[in-house]
Amino acid sequence: MLDLFEGTKDDHEPIIKESELSDAEVIVELKKIKEELKDQVVVLGHHYQQDDVIEFADYKGDSLKLAQDAAHLDKPYVVFCGVHFMAETADILSKEDQTVILPDLNAGCSMADMANREEIDKSWSFMQSSTKEKIVPITYINCAATLKSFVGENGGSICTSSNARKIIEWAFSQGQKLLFFPDQHLGRNTCFEMGIPLEDMVIYNPNMQNGGLTAEQIDKAKVILWYGYCSVHQGFSASQVRELKEKRPDVQVIVHPECNFETVSEAHDNGSTAYIINKVKEAPAGSKFAIGTEINLVNRLAQEYPDKEIFSLSPYQCLCTTMYRVRPRWLLASFRAIKENNPINVIKVDEQTKEFSLKALNKMLELS
Repeated sequence: MLDLFEGTKDDHEPIIKESELSDAEVIVELKKIKEELKDQVVVLGHHYQQDDVIEFADYKGDSLKLAQDAAHLDKPYVVFCGVHFMAETADILSKEDQTVILPDLNAGCSMADMANREEIDKSWSFMQSSTKEKIVPITYINCAATLKSFVGENGGSICTSSNARKIIEWAFSQGQKLLFFPDQHLGRNTCFEMGIPLEDMVIYNPNMQNGGLTAEQIDKAKVILWYGYCSVHQGFSASQVRELKEKRPDVQVIVHPECNFETVSEAHDNGSTAYIINKVKEAPAGSKFAIGTEINLVNRLAQEYPDKEIFSLSPYQCLCTTMYRVRPRWLLASFRAIKENNPINVIKVDEQTKEFSLKALNKMLELS
């Protein structure tokens, strides 16, 4: 299997050394070069990006929507202002003559890094030997392409936070057990809302022998959850919700299902990023929301809807630090390299991984 990525962190160096510009000068040049290359480049900006990056995005959205947007365009270069797994998904769905670029190769996802193919293969062997019942693997889209490929190879599917319930319902129509990775919280919250009790769910921890589980526990369980989690969404707690409800009963608390079970249970509502955005958008003027998700999105919603009171559930800055890595300076470096016909930080998924990942993605789209 070929390496997934072309380019290295050092690819930035020659361009950055030549570019001793102030932040303000970077913005000026970036606007100019983006206009020059408007027929060649499309910029995708994930919801969690900072405003000075989102300013240059031709399309805004979640990772899957952005990848789908790019695939329907004829522009040869796709610059994805997000993280590794998002750029990989864009490459999987893109046309053969399109090149996907990630402005900073250090922009990863801590949740996605909590599961790798070697660990999944090892866990799968143990689980298969522990039960005669069929286990259907489902991966959250927030994962590496190799894990998307795994579910494609093993009769499973991918899900997003928007369609997780629909995909999980399908999985149980195909088998008796579910392996859900890498985010334990989305899996637990979704399955519980479907009526599956917590005692029928177990956690597989790859840092422990056999995931910390016995064969008997695997055989008894209905849902096997991977240990992974989003560090940003663990910044929200049930105590924050309870305190706010007591002090501000006029405020509706809405959180992302990547938050832990107790927080989601205490909140008035929960849903995907798209769900949260639409909820705020459709609410009447004067509505008040405390939102449990990444701070850049919360602040942007507050700016876009000044007729409503919108603030973060947490008193602390719940910031996605890996998203934070993508800066206008690195975006400028990507544009300069394209202009010189020598693109840097190209994200390229190998053909075998792409084939099975696409199979899993298509299954999700078919079910959705």
